[in-house]
Amino acid sequence: MEEDRRSHAIALLSSPGVGHLIPLAELARRLARDHHFTVTLITQSAGPISEVEQNLTDSIPKDINVVSLSPPSPSSIPDGLELGPLIFLTINHNIPRVRAILQSLATSSVSPLAALVVDLFCVGAFSIAQEIGVPPYMLYTSPCMMLSFCLYLPTIDAMYQVEYKDLTEPLCLPGCVPLHGRDFPDPLHHGRNSEPYKGVLWLVNQFPRAKGILVNTFQELEPGVIKALKDDATVPAIYPVGPLIRSCTPGPTNGGDCLAWLDKQNRGSVLFVSFGSGGTLSAKQLNEVACGLEMSGHPFLWVVKSPNDHDAAGTFFSVQSKTEPLAFLPQGFLERTKDSGLTVPSWAPQIEILSHESTGGFLTHCGWNSALESMVNGVPLIVWPLYAEQRTNTVLLVDDVKVALRPIADENGFVTREEVSRVIKCLMEGVEGKRLRAKMATVSNQSSHATSTTGSSSESLCEIVLEWKNNK
Repeated sequence: MEEDRRSHAIALLSSPGVGHLIPLAELARRLARDHHFTVTLITQSAGPISEVEQNLTDSIPKDINVVSLSPPSPSSIPDGLELGPLIFLTINHNIPRVRAILQSLATSSVSPLAALVVDLFCVGAFSIAQEIGVPPYMLYTSPCMMLSFCLYLPTIDAMYQVEYKDLTEPLCLPGCVPLHGRDFPDPLHHGRNSEPYKGVLWLVNQFPRAKGILVNTFQELEPGVIKALKDDATVPAIYPVGPLIRSCTPGPTNGGDCLAWLDKQNRGSVLFVSFGSGGTLSAKQLNEVACGLEMSGHPFLWVVKSPNDHDAAGTFFSVQSKTEPLAFLPQGFLERTKDSGLTVPSWAPQIEILSHESTGGFLTHCGWNSALESMVNGVPLIVWPLYAEQRTNTVLLVDDVKVALRPIADENGFVTREEVSRVIKCLMEGVEGKRLRAKMATVSNQSSHATSTTGSSSESLCEIVLEWKNNK
């Protein structure tokens, strides 16, 4: 076995951000543990590494070679640079170092490199793979519906002249539920002539260069779109290998209070509220969420981030808020809800909370890692998308998979306290909530089987592993 382990090597390249590192790290773990590859995982950060990211890196098994690249110097980052440009600035900064690492791995006499697998933002490294004669692959960390949208975006771009938000009819992608322009990914709302839009168009035009695309989803969750993409001869080979999620939550060691509090609650009674490692609300919206939780009368466990009136992804790289989040809550809120709710600042052990028997619902920003973690644990959702592809994820979960409710927002995206309370009651005590809970239980069983020895995702991973082992 050790000889087999030494004879095959794989390199994985992650883009900045905990949400992108999580599925790459889990893929690395499975390739090393189950398929005996020598694995090198290259990680990137746009700034000082957060405690959560450091703990995630530290949790990766020692037989995986983790290479953490230094971030760009602060002086090279323009003030006020938005999330997308900052990610690409970091990736471009690291290209020379990535090239050197891959060249060294490719010329190893012990374990020559069989393939390079990159995160979707790192497709520029396909050129390096071509230079060194290594086949390039991509791990797409969002659902297959979103991958389909990306692959067809050049066609969509040529079809329409108006701004996507002004489309009068929904887009119907093969195997997908209809998608309205307002639910297209965030960068596409900047305008067709904007730099963010041009950047996305360049990015998705690189996807067909991949020899294959691994997707963090599973056959039973998205059968229609997976079949449609596999039947399309213009699309690279598709390998659904998910769910790739954490087995436990890496982070600070202060999560015990949350679990002790949950131990005292009734089974399925608690609504977990978290907008992910990066999501932030405006001060006004934060106040409405607090008032809505209080109005609902339901037990809740809420991870509160300091508000940000300018950036819905305000803690994407830092996770922890820079100021005390609880100070922004309505006056008297903590005292009034002390018997029914637990409010914690910045971070909580999400995996452990979702797997706890007292947790009966999850109000989430609909980042794909959080959605998958909820599916695995059978917890139905209230989905509140904030940025990136989260609106598209929301359409999949609400309209197609039917495991989630979406609050009704006004024309400015604002959700009132009355609506927050209504949707919580609907999920936690209504007939609709019971239906969603039953469907989510089915999805949970399907996700568990998908990654079992004979499951669809395990077989899909075995298929591509065989291809890689034949590449040596």
